[in-house]
Amino acid sequence: MASTAQRRAGTFIVTKEHRRFEEFASAVRKNRYIGLCFGAAGVGKTLSAQRYANWPYAEALLTEWGPRKRSDAKVYAALARSRALFYTPAVSESVGHLRRDLEQLQGRVNACIDLHGPPDEQKKDSAYRSNNIELVIIDEAERLSTSALEFVRDLFDRSDIGLILIGMPGIEKRMVRYPQIYSRVGFAHQYRPLQGDELSFVLTRHWRKLGLQLDGADFTDAQAIATITRITGGNFRLLHRLFVQIERVLRINELTVITDDVVSAARSTLVIGAN
Repeated sequence: MASTAQRRAGTFIVTKEHRRFEEFASAVRKNRYIGLCFGAAGVGKTLSAQRYANWPYAEALLTEWGPRKRSDAKVYAALARSRALFYTPAVSESVGHLRRDLEQLQGRVNACIDLHGPPDEQKKDSAYRSNNIELVIIDEAERLSTSALEFVRDLFDRSDIGLILIGMPGIEKRMVRYPQIYSRVGFAHQYRPLQGDELSFVLTRHWRKLGLQLDGADFTDAQAIATITRITGGNFRLLHRLFVQIERVLRINELTVITDDVVSAARSTLVIGAN
């Protein structure tokens, strides 16, 4: 089952920025450092992090946590591959709430990983406290208070794990004010918008999803591409939202070509700021 973020963003597309995030996350996980990932809203940070942690497969099970089913074996395998935990704190979350949430998630992820493999190799309930997690990813890290950051830093110090804090541009400057955390930062990764060939690839996918063929040599297509690029700035989330409206405009008007006028009509239904 897809996460809320993925349902709103549509089909996941593996981009160069996602590959760069994978390399960054793997380095943090391997070297057990703290990593900072920052980028503008909507560029794909959350989706990449969830994808890396296999969270779309695991989130429903870890949240509901009911009786086990045979189909849950796929979740156990996914978590055993990633050995990662993804968490988004609530706004103004207290340290106590943060501690309870992370401890609960850690216990459940550990339990799932313990259940992966042949029955004779699975550990008993008493062994679920073992630490199978190698990476903790915290999204929306700006929401963490000073005391919450100190708790996260203490968790990092006491556990043999890597830690990634994801946030908006500027979070790397905020962390400078917390030398006990900043001194432990081993990697920083800026997640950038789509551009160039990568943007063309994603646009081609969107055209095909509508049953259309994108031709960069066609003036109408080239004009539509230019307008879309200007409106979205290569922002992954805005691209998806815009194409939802483009599909609606095409259907209502019984059109089969994405023109500059179609894109402008679709843009007029969105609240995305001046362009």
